[in-house]
Amino acid sequence: MSLEAIQQKMELLKMTHTSALIPELLSEASKQKSSALEFFEKVLSLEVEAREERRIAASLKVSGLPKGMRLENFDYLFQPSVEKSQVEELATCDFVRRHENVLFFGPPGVGKTHLAVGLGVRAIELGWSVIYYTVEELLQQLKRRADVPVAKQRGRAYVKTALVVVDELGYQVLDRQETHLFFQFVSARYMKGSTILTSNRSVKDWVQIFSQDEMATTAILDRLFHKSHIFNIDGRSFRLRNLNMRLKGPTKEEA
Repeated sequence: MSLEAIQQKMELLKMTHTSALIPELLSEASKQKSSALEFFEKVLSLEVEAREERRIAASLKVSGLPKGMRLENFDYLFQPSVEKSQVEELATCDFVRRHENVLFFGPPGVGKTHLAVGLGVRAIELGWSVIYYTVEELLQQLKRRADVPVAKQRGRAYVKTALVVVDELGYQVLDRQETHLFFQFVSARYMKGSTILTSNRSVKDWVQIFSQDEMATTAILDRLFHKSHIFNIDGRSFRLRNLNMRLKGPTKEEA
């Protein structure tokens, strides 16, 4: 069988990455005197790696997660109130398998979104489905189908996705309809999927967010806090630090 025929068969099997590499891989195998089994293992490994990279890239695009926020580039030295060991434990994403929630509380700029998004990225890398919304974006989605209970909207991403990241709770006060829809969202995912939520308001202030409705607020808290991991981040703002660094300009060594 000719090399061209082999490449054609590989393309039929959608082995598009390694089909183009076959001449190079054959030459390398000949030089290293690799066995047929070693050569075959190398081809399959490269194809699997390429497919996994494509899967992750596609999943990240669909998720809507902001770019550039990974757990690897979070500055724990600047934000010592965040326990690295606790984040590393969550980075296994066992919490997704167990349908547990992760809640980040703290003032603006302390890294809540960075950690939430970083965990979302890690979950995608480990094979879980993830979707990201700001609270405003989520409410827009829920309002479009307000005539159908959220629990019955099984095909929607905010219901069926393994991990939903909801960012920026507390920047706006929800009216009664929005509060009711948010409760339905939380209730629909309770014990069925994981939610990561960030908020700049402490729990005692949540009744103000949810249209002064104490009953709805209690019901939301009850479902979110059951089987949850809670981070209270009390530190300096990364954004203000970066702004100060830009205002100071380059050091003598950098100039």
